[in-house]
Amino acid sequence: MKSFLYGNENAPAVLVQPADGHDLAYIEDEVKMIREQAGADFCLAAVPVESWNRDLSPWEAPAVFGNEGFGGKAEETLGEILEMFEGDGRTLVLGGYSLAGLFALWAATRTDRFAGVAAASPSVWFPGFTDYLRANPVRSGAVYLSLGDREEKTRNPVMAEVGNRIREAEEILQGQGVKTVLEWNPGNHFRDADRRTARAFAWVLKEIGEERK
Repeated sequence: MKSFLYGNENAPAVLVQPADGHDLAYIEDEVKMIREQAGADFCLAAVPVESWNRDLSPWEAPAVFGNEGFGGKAEETLGEILEMFEGDGRTLVLGGYSLAGLFALWAATRTDRFAGVAAASPSVWFPGFTDYLRANPVRSGAVYLSLGDREEKTRNPVMAEVGNRIREAEEILQGQGVKTVLEWNPGNHFRDADRRTARAFAWVLKEIGEERK
């Protein structure tokens, strides 16, 4: 697995973001916004994902929009990411947008390698996920959650649950003793993805920076 590096490649903190072509098109703007908001040095490692629904979903599930189901290969993707940073003692933050945000939350239940999770508009409507989260504690110290205020206003009955599920996720994480914030953004799921992701990473960078003091 390869990655594209942005920012200071030798920085003590590495932001790891699974990304598709759309993310990569705006990644430099995102990096600029993180730098402006966080005021901290970092490297962002954008990890290209070949098949979004297959490679970032924690288990198999039927399609909820379109015809493409979910392949449940997140375990393999996580293994490849961890291998990339094997022997690297720097602080890692895992995050991303939509299904990548869900992947980051799930990954933090599988390993304690990530100091924080930046989950921007995560797909927590994913079938069975909040039940899984309740039974499998997150092992990161800080988690950022966000959602657009119109994301739950959809005719799709599965995705319409996203608002209830993210409120539930916030409650679960706080109950697990994880420093958690939930921020609401204006608009639907397709608005300001780069800006929302930047806010997520910046918040986590600030939190883990405070912990080091």
